[in-house]
Amino acid sequence: MNIGSPSPATTASPQAGDDASTASGSASRPAILGWLLFDWACQPFFTLVTTFVFAPYFAAALAPDPVAGQSLWGFATAAAGLVLAVLSPILGSIADATGPKKPWIAVCGLVLFASSWILWHAAPGVPHAIPIALVGFAVGTVAVEVAAVFNNAMIPHLVPPERFGRLSGTGWAIGYLGGLVSLVIVLGFLAANPETGRTFLGLDPLFGLDPASREGDRVTGPFSAIWFLVFILPLFLFTPDIARSTLSPGAAIRQGLAQVRSTIADARRHRGLVRFLVANMVYQDALVALFAFGGIYGAGVFGWQAVELGVFGILLTVTGTLGALVGGRLDDRFGAKPVIMGSICVLAFVCLGVLSLGRDHIFFVIPTVPAEPGDGLYGSAPEKVFLALGLVIGSVAGPLQASARSMLARLVPAQEAGRYFGLLALSGKVTSFLAPLAVAVATDLFRTQAAGPAVLILFYLAGGWLLSGVRRV
Repeated sequence: MNIGSPSPATTASPQAGDDASTASGSASRPAILGWLLFDWACQPFFTLVTTFVFAPYFAAALAPDPVAGQSLWGFATAAAGLVLAVLSPILGSIADATGPKKPWIAVCGLVLFASSWILWHAAPGVPHAIPIALVGFAVGTVAVEVAAVFNNAMIPHLVPPERFGRLSGTGWAIGYLGGLVSLVIVLGFLAANPETGRTFLGLDPLFGLDPASREGDRVTGPFSAIWFLVFILPLFLFTPDIARSTLSPGAAIRQGLAQVRSTIADARRHRGLVRFLVANMVYQDALVALFAFGGIYGAGVFGWQAVELGVFGILLTVTGTLGALVGGRLDDRFGAKPVIMGSICVLAFVCLGVLSLGRDHIFFVIPTVPAEPGDGLYGSAPEKVFLALGLVIGSVAGPLQASARSMLARLVPAQEAGRYFGLLALSGKVTSFLAPLAVAVATDLFRTQAAGPAVLILFYLAGGWLLSGVRRV
C-alpha cells in the first residue's frame, strides 16, 4: 500500500463543522456517522428517480413508447456522464488545493435540490415535459456524483487504512437502506396506481396527490430534494473538514487545474493504477447503464406497473444493503480486487440471464405460460426469473462500488485523495456515456429492449479482463 500522511491540520479544537484534525485517521463516532449519512441523503435520487419510480414513469407515460423511452433516458444518462468526465477530476484537484470539501458538497447539494424539484413539472400533456424530465435528471445526476467525489476524499482522514473497506461498505449499506425507506414511503403513501387510485398499501395518496396525472410518480423529485436537505445536515454539523488552505480562490483554481495534468502524469507512471482506473471505467459504465434501465426494462418487457416495480425495488434494496455490509468485510479480509472480480463475473452472468428472458420464454428456448389475471405479483415464470436476477444485481452492486473506492484509498496518499478520487470519478465517468449510449443506439437500431443486456455483457467481460492484470490490494 502507498499511504501518505494526512493533510496538515489546524491547531483549533475539533468543533462540529469546523476544520479539524483527523491526522490520526480515527475520527469520532458522530463524525463518521455524519459522513455515512451522505449516502443515505443521496440514495433516494438514485432509487426513486434514476431507477424504480420516475424512470419507468418517464418511459410509460411521457415517452412515445417504452423503446423510445429507453433510448431517450440513455441519451440523458450519456450526456450527464460526458459532463462528469470533464468536471470530476478538475473539481477534485481544486478541492485538494483549497482544502475543505464541505463547501463544494453544499454547492452541489443546492444544484441537486433545484434539479430534483423541477421533475414535479414533467407532467403528462404538459408542453416540454420530456425535456424538463431529461434535463432535471441529467443535471441532478451530475450534481450528486460530483458531491460524491468530495465526500469520498474524506475517507483517509476518518479511519486508518485497515478500516477503509468496512467504512466504504457501511456507507453503501446505509445508502441502500435509505433508498429502501424512501421507496416504502413513496409507494406506500404517495404513489398510487392510476387504475385503482390506491397506493401499494391500499391507501389514498397523501396530500391529495392525483393518480390520474401521475403526481405520485412526479413527487419523487421534490421528495428526494427535501430528503437530501434534511439528512445531509449531520455531515456539516459533526464531520470535521480538511484544514483550510492559505491560497486565494484564484490561485487555488490555477493550482487545481495544474494538478489535473500532474495527476494524470503521475498515474501513468503506476501501471497498476492506470489499469485499475481503465477497468473501473469499463465496468462502472455497465453498472450505470444497468441501473438506469432496470426499471424501464421491467416496465417495457413485462408491463410492470408501480406495484410490481415498487416491490422489485424494495427487495433489490434489501439485498443491496446486505451485500454492501458483507462485501465491506470481505474487502478487509481478502482485499478489494477479489471482491470486484467476483462482482463483475456475477453481473455478466446476470445480464446473460436477462437477455434469455421474454414474455413467453425463459433461458432463450424454454416456453412458458403467460400470466393470467389473478395470478398475483410476478405471475409468469419469466417475471420470477427476472426478479431473482434483480436481487442478485443488488447483492453485488454495492460491494463492487464500495471496493472500488476502498481500493483507490489504499493506493494513493491521503493528502492527495481528492485529486485521485477525482481521477477515479473520471475513470468511472469519462466514458460513462458510452454504455448508456451503446444501449440507446442498439435499442433504437434493433427495436428491442433485449439489446441492452447484450451490450452490457461485453462491457463486463472487458472490465474483468483489465482488472485481472492489477496487483491484489
